[in-house]
Amino acid sequence: MTISTLVDSNIFIDVFEDGADREWSVERLVELGSRAPLVVNAVIWSELAPKFLSERELNNEIAGLALEKQPLPFAAAFVAGRAHARYRRSGGKRERTLPDFLIGAHASVAGYRLLTRDASRYRGFFPDLEIIAPDIRR
Repeated sequence: MTISTLVDSNIFIDVFEDGADREWSVERLVELGSRAPLVVNAVIWSELAPKFLSERELNNEIAGLALEKQPLPFAAAFVAGRAHARYRRSGGKRERTLPDFLIGAHASVAGYRLLTRDASRYRGFFPDLEIIAPDIRR
């Protein structure tokens, strides 16, 4: 059985901006995309929008990737809200916003793995989530 991979927006930003992690991110996109579908949701899409003048431009930029656009399940929204509340109760700052929790919960609820550069954002709140990040292979 192949497991789809939800791709965090920071992976695309690495690729678009030719950042320090670009090579790692491109290699993971190619590797994982050759084995199973790569997935984005509306939260990720919205985080990428400021980089482009139009949605057509964004679509053109990622045209080489076989991405599946999947809706965020209501169950994931509930899990994200609960995780975000735990984060805030434990002293979490506002700059750590709900979108990260929506992305992690979507991957967790849907049974996807998560490709991200920022694994620490997800580890503590989604312990069963398979995370692929530069610092870990899990």
